[in-house]
Amino acid sequence: MAPFRYDPLSGSQLDNPYPMYQRMRDKCPIFFDETRNVWVVTRHADVLTVALDPETYSSENAVRLSAGDEPDEVREVLRQGWSLTPNLTESDGEQHRQLRAMVGRVFTPGKVAQLDPFIRKTIDELVDGFIDAGHTDIIERYAWPLPLITMARILGIPQDDVPQLHQWSYDWLRLSESAHALPDRVKYAHSVVAMQHYIMDLFQDKEATDGDDLISLLLQSAQEAAMDTVQVMQLVMNLIIAGHVTVTRAIGNGIVTLLDHQLDVRESQLDEQRTKTMVDEILRFESPVQGLFRTVMTDTELGGARLRRGDRVMVHWGAANRDERVISDPEGFDIERRTSRHNLAFGRGIHACLGAPLARLQLQIAIPRLFERLPGLRLASPDSWIRDRILIARGFVSLELRWDQREKTTDGMALMTPRQGLQTP
Repeated sequence: MAPFRYDPLSGSQLDNPYPMYQRMRDKCPIFFDETRNVWVVTRHADVLTVALDPETYSSENAVRLSAGDEPDEVREVLRQGWSLTPNLTESDGEQHRQLRAMVGRVFTPGKVAQLDPFIRKTIDELVDGFIDAGHTDIIERYAWPLPLITMARILGIPQDDVPQLHQWSYDWLRLSESAHALPDRVKYAHSVVAMQHYIMDLFQDKEATDGDDLISLLLQSAQEAAMDTVQVMQLVMNLIIAGHVTVTRAIGNGIVTLLDHQLDVRESQLDEQRTKTMVDEILRFESPVQGLFRTVMTDTELGGARLRRGDRVMVHWGAANRDERVISDPEGFDIERRTSRHNLAFGRGIHACLGAPLARLQLQIAIPRLFERLPGLRLASPDSWIRDRILIARGFVSLELRWDQREKTTDGMALMTPRQGLQTP
């Protein structure tokens, strides 16, 4: 019997899971969670072993806690659409290599760097929309719109459709978990099917034009490779969802962590190198993707535990990123720490996140720029956030912030109101 109670969605562990992660690494690094019927792998070395061995540990159903069938009512809804897999996250072997090759050229550091002006313009437009209010839910008004607007630009999706895509994406994530009541799961399934049909309809519009956006390029590549358009839809859906939820969570996690440590990270105070290490440290310290699942393909041993074919394994990036066996003072937050060599926030191996350069660029601009434009940025109150309750992720559903509000004088000059409220949690 394990010398601890692992309940990651309970109040105390949801608020601060890291003491539990340390106990797991120390006492039972390959832990079988009987409640969820999954092995949880927490030590850095063991997580790497799984991530670097796709032959033994399949990524099929990597996002779903259970690889089993959905209830009949949910399946009936999903039959109105198409299969959710394969996609970049949940595929293996040649299939994965083909999908990765189709989009890999778009997410190189050089290509991503060309988006810098658009990202900066989008950031300032978003901030302009709420700066005069003196307060906002930064998740709702900034953290999710930015990466999804950016991904929509890359894919060639109308910006007016971005809010709907966000809701569908969130419902897709909820459907991937088995903890929700049947009526909710049916609702989430309807959202998933609606998103699939939206993308397929979008393909028809794209085929009538000769665009240079990513969807148009993917459709052209699929035609040359004799690939079904359904596979392209699965790929695009994966890019929309994975392409924004990680950045959304990292922005929220980063803001709260930086406020907690009372660090001056205004754009004007950071050089390029320090900005990069700050973002990497945020991703390590509060990994937005806490882990993903693998399926054991053949009987094997991992860290002294015997795993059987068909067993489900969770590679826990969040726990591994605080492993003192690899990282010095892992519970400390140091924005000058160079962690990229050991940082598992974006995975490792053939399934390492393809969009990592784009995610890092958005974070390197979005966080310092926000602190620069919102002087006196602080939490609205000690309980100004609501955490998301998703097993594989760590972030916020909402995060209320305040800052020093501008006032206009009679001659049109801007003044700052007196600072009020709390700086840190």
